[in-house]
Amino acid sequence: MHTVTHEELLRRAENLRLPTRHHIGGRDESGSGAAFAVVAPRDGQLLTHVADAREAEVDLAVAAARRAFDSGPWPRMAPADRGRTLLRIADLLEERREQLALTISLEMGKPITEAHDIELRAAINAFRWYGQLADKLTDESPHTAPDTLALVTREPAGVVGAVVPWNFPLTLAGWKVAPALAAGCAVVLKPSESSPLSALLLGRIATDAGLPPGVLNVVTGDGPTAGRTIGLHPDVDVLAFTGSTAVGRHFLRHAADSNLKRVWLELGGKSPNIILPDAPDLEKAAATAAWGIFFNQGEMCTAPSRLLVHSSIAEQVTDAVVRRARELRVGDPLDPATQMGALVSQAHLDRVHGHIVTGQAEGARLRTGGERTLTATGGSFLQPTVFDHVGPGMRLAREEIFGPVLSVLTFDDLDEAVRLANATEYGLAAGLWTSDLSTAHRISRALKAGTVWVNCYEEGDLTVPFGGMKQSGNGRDKSVHALEKYTELKTTWIQL
Repeated sequence: MHTVTHEELLRRAENLRLPTRHHIGGRDESGSGAAFAVVAPRDGQLLTHVADAREAEVDLAVAAARRAFDSGPWPRMAPADRGRTLLRIADLLEERREQLALTISLEMGKPITEAHDIELRAAINAFRWYGQLADKLTDESPHTAPDTLALVTREPAGVVGAVVPWNFPLTLAGWKVAPALAAGCAVVLKPSESSPLSALLLGRIATDAGLPPGVLNVVTGDGPTAGRTIGLHPDVDVLAFTGSTAVGRHFLRHAADSNLKRVWLELGGKSPNIILPDAPDLEKAAATAAWGIFFNQGEMCTAPSRLLVHSSIAEQVTDAVVRRARELRVGDPLDPATQMGALVSQAHLDRVHGHIVTGQAEGARLRTGGERTLTATGGSFLQPTVFDHVGPGMRLAREEIFGPVLSVLTFDDLDEAVRLANATEYGLAAGLWTSDLSTAHRISRALKAGTVWVNCYEEGDLTVPFGGMKQSGNGRDKSVHALEKYTELKTTWIQL
């Protein structure tokens, strides 16, 4: 996308054909006729109206998935055949990469370059990796007495309800759908009502790749109706959710009130990023801190939103972060030169800006940003924002903001750094910058986080698991470990 001009991308976006109907049983379905508006955060203009799932549409999708699992070919295929279908999905995602990137940029405000180069790369890699993994899994035969044979087999868990958010609509869908399909499950995918379009395209691409009808169904609708119905549905065996901690609690209640389905949650974060005086490169540490909080408009559960800096270097590091924040180019997501796009909606912009107002009222010092910008466009744009003099009891330091707002806190020794880092209900990710190997090991072990990055941030690939501790959730996406969510262990004991 780097070689395509802004004007050309605007033209292509104007001619983009956007999906509007559910994808159920391998076909597009209008359902009851109810629809909701999808608005572009870049200018506040209507993109299209999309089918709004009521209970009847969710029931139809779950029934299609149930048939596909109970009597269809997918769970009974040789794993290598399932893998080849996933590889075809990856190939079609690659072929339609530009269309998908434009759709994501339009629906949730992500810069087009990041949508094309990062989001689509991650989604394609997910289907390709699990496609290659599908026939390489093995069962167990424990050593038992000579006159017995014990077999431990992994079997697909059944119908999976996957509910994913708007900030990485295809990446997070891929992290759930691809391993569930590789395991032999059938899936009902519900994207956020803020970003339904790319998920609908994924459903059609999966069907075009040869996925049997009903194995992947996509229903679009809101959480209180469509999401709740999936959570309570007695024919959904597993629920995989990425989103807020508050909604995660609802899904746990839905499971308790229905069939005790297994619920896997990847929830919020308030990730600390600790910079010690012996960091190998303070300028790189500051640059990475700035990139991490402003990437994807700060709309990331792993965003390093708490920068914990040793007091001896706090001024130097904070000045460097502020300088980079001021240099960042905020603009139209469809402009390849844009570095930070629009927040997903005006309502979300209002919430984020409310945190900024509260931070100032509580006594934190606003170093840069803090105001809405590009208001004449009608879009939901915010300046990159940095606060220092943040106290650990302030809301800026405790609550997930989910926007481009950085809070800088200082510490004087390692014990204080660890205490500050762990002083949160969340435990998703953390960063640490040091040249001392022993310090790196000791602090990473002490941090209550599912991922700790040392002298980097947001690095990794499909080979490593991703997920959180404490109120950041349970279970893991990515890696072989993701299959644990979508399989059941069965023991068969044979007396010889």
